[in-house]
Amino acid sequence: MEKLVLVVHVLTALSIVGLILLQQGKGAEVGASFGGGASGTVFGSAGSGNFFSRLTAVMATVFFVTSFGLAILARQSADANIEEGLPEIPAVVEQPGDVPEVTTPEAGADIPQLDAQPADEVPSAEEAPAAEEEAPEADEQQ
Repeated sequence: MEKLVLVVHVLTALSIVGLILLQQGKGAEVGASFGGGASGTVFGSAGSGNFFSRLTAVMATVFFVTSFGLAILARQSADANIEEGLPEIPAVVEQPGDVPEVTTPEAGADIPQLDAQPADEVPSAEEAPAAEEEAPEADEQQ
């Protein structure tokens, strides 16, 4: 069913393109494309404008209906196959007592250890050297 709607959709799209290319522009005649001035009688006394306009409107309606139908068919196939092909995963069962204990690294392990510094070894604000302030020379020149 989906392939049939898709074929009708593509054929309708191609026919709309063809109909639009065949329609005359403002001030142009259909006879110019066929090579003669008497071709206006091919489509009747009203000319080709009414015929091509109505046929284009019909094809545009068919295109809209097939687009809507393809959207509905795609939605139905997506809802039907949502869990198809997914692997079955068994539920996890927790068993107490099977978890190994976490040990802390020893002193000679690969992880470097920080030496703890007592708080009295940290220098105070008075003991810290003060930064020298230099006057910017660019301001003095101006």
